[in-house]
Amino acid sequence: MNEQKEEVKEKKEPEVTVSNFGEGDKPKESTLIDDANSAAERLEKANERKTELLRQEEELTAKKVLGGRAEGGIAPVEKKETDEEYTAKVMRGEANPLKDDGV
Repeated sequence: MNEQKEEVKEKKEPEVTVSNFGEGDKPKESTLIDDANSAAERLEKANERKTELLRQEEELTAKKVLGGRAEGGIAPVEKKETDEEYTAKVMRGEANPLKDDGV
């Protein structure tokens, strides 16, 4: 009984459509060269897209730098000088202790 069902399945012919008319039972041939050519085309398209994205990124970076916002609005952090550091500067002559007194 199973053999009869298998025979019926095998006898079914594929539907002929406009796209495969005249193709018959020809297997689709794909050579290594065709595969390599299609891979090369995909790589070229990806490279073109990446080049465009890089150009856009460079343009945005240039606008950011020229716009004065390259630091992202971050103010520089001022370091508080310790007493030991100030004393060392006075001893080396780099700081004038009388300057702050207005003398």
